[in-house]
Amino acid sequence: MKVGAPAESRPAERRVACVPETVSSLVDAGLTVHVQEGAGRHAHAPDAAYRAAGATVTPEDPTAESDVVVSVQPLTADQASRLKPGTVTISFLQPATDQDLIRVYAERRVTSFSFDLLPRVTRAQSADALSSQALVSGYRAVLVAAERLPRFLPMFTTAAGTVPPAKVLVLGAGVAGLQAIATARRLGAVVEAYDVRKAAGEEVRSLGAKFLELDLETQSGVYASVQSEEFLERQRELIGAHVAASDIVITTAAIPGRKAPVLVTTDMLKAMAPGSVLVDLAAESGGNCTNSVAGEETWVGEVLVHGVRNLPSSMPVHASRLYSRNVLNLLKLMIVDGVVMPDLDDEVLAGCCVTHDGQIRKELP
Repeated sequence: MKVGAPAESRPAERRVACVPETVSSLVDAGLTVHVQEGAGRHAHAPDAAYRAAGATVTPEDPTAESDVVVSVQPLTADQASRLKPGTVTISFLQPATDQDLIRVYAERRVTSFSFDLLPRVTRAQSADALSSQALVSGYRAVLVAAERLPRFLPMFTTAAGTVPPAKVLVLGAGVAGLQAIATARRLGAVVEAYDVRKAAGEEVRSLGAKFLELDLETQSGVYASVQSEEFLERQRELIGAHVAASDIVITTAAIPGRKAPVLVTTDMLKAMAPGSVLVDLAAESGGNCTNSVAGEETWVGEVLVHGVRNLPSSMPVHASRLYSRNVLNLLKLMIVDGVVMPDLDDEVLAGCCVTHDGQIRKELP
């Protein structure tokens, strides 16, 4: 069976879904791999490296001739319209925002899988692309903030006096938040963090940060769930003083398939010191800050709000390596004797399957 890896066509996407290291594993599994020329150039994966790993490099998009198509972003409507019936696609794919494409998949009888919907179970961890890309986002968010902050992050003791360390507040202690905490600590900042899950406190403290324990009901479990507006209002009241005291705020609270909760308001930003920076990792899903605009920098008084867009794409080398490994591990659940045969009785595959055999398996808004 033929696995196709087209060059990404969405604006500013620099990652690739298949790197030479995973090509070798797919070939060993009995598949042939066809990669479009230049697909890995931004990830510093040259065509020659793909050929050396056993892939066929094609000048044209291999989508139409492939049995399996792997990509980072969803395919375009034009690409989808050329898929063969029975083709398997693997990518990020949101029922909330990609409805037209999902209908094309159904019409073409394509079996599509989305990493956005991957079940959060132990068997699926090695294929969890949301987590692998969140790792990149959390690290990069601190560097973005540090570059824009007009102050040092670490403390310096000099003949001219002592420079105090910057204060960083991280809201949300999932994968992205924990990596942001670790990175800010490595750069010498004093870090506080908050999460609605009390269990996150131990992980936060293990990284050398202070965990904020607010007078609020906490959640159990590994992942945060949707909160009421009353809860969020009280949360904002209690967080406000910590936001005002911070030089950098990094917000990471996102719930797949839903609008991000608002954690920081305009009034909270106005209480921050001039030159402070907020980096909102949830800007593309509505934003944790009321002033966030995805892909733009906005000034609220003298505070900079950076609504980041597709932050993992700014580190395409490691983001691609991690993502391609997720793709490989998901495909391994489908490969039987060199043939990709998805078993939709498998809870992992069933959970992230969006379309199959002409049917839309996930409810569209």
